Amino acid sequence: MNSINKTARMAGFLYLICIVVEILTDVFGRSPLIVMGDAAATASSIVAHEWQFRIGFVGDLLAGVLFFLAAWALYALLKPVNKNLALLFLLLNLGGVAVRFAIDLNYVAALLLSSGADSLKVFQADQLQALAMAFLYLQKNGYWASQIFFAVWLFPLGYLVFKSGFLPRILGIVLMIHCVSWLITSLLFFLYFPGYTAITYISFPLGFIAEFGLTLWLLIKGVNVKQWENMRLNQPDHAA
Repeated sequence: MNSINKTARMAGFLYLICIVVEILTDVFGRSPLIVMGDAAATASSIVAHEWQFRIGFVGDLLAGVLFFLAAWALYALLKPVNKNLALLFLLLNLGGVAVRFAIDLNYVAALLLSSGADSLKVFQADQLQALAMAFLYLQKNGYWASQIFFAVWLFPLGYLVFKSGFLPRILGIVLMIHCVSWLITSLLFFLYFPGYTAITYISFPLGFIAEFGLTLWLLIKGVNVKQWENMRLNQPDHAA
């Protein structure tokens, strides 16, 4: 029974490290180097700070692995509530991570095109810079495509937290609401809806409260072990 609190704290720890890596990668990695709409300035910045750009890419990969491992720990924690829904949010998380890994290769393409390699000298410098910027725009669109998976996975996760009885119900409610707000944000990006970013004023605070709140609860409080054990014993497959 004590091992389940170890699982809970491991889930919280992995989730927290994932959040920290994601923030550091975005703020101190590649984001300061990319000037969307200015191909020449972006290419020059990438070449001048190649290692910073590469660290941003590696940070993305690390964050993706940590996020999936956190989801795996949450699956182990919440499957006594409903195994099928727990498997669903795990698969949705995996889908989002897979998309992020695939589209992050656009960063590699942008780096190669900006490098001035001898094999690319058949192209003019402005052509290479334009191609690099095109890959960065493709990456931005791919990022928002991956967020559809990361939005939807929050609903079964939130529902299981709400139904569990061994985690705060309010966190489950906020996770489900955040699912809706973040999904709308992602879809409005592709619809080019004017002023779509306004909804992020709701989505970002909700995401912080929901995901960071769950992370801290798992790390500090763990779960109600007695309630978790009762839930596990009431599972049909266990009773059989």
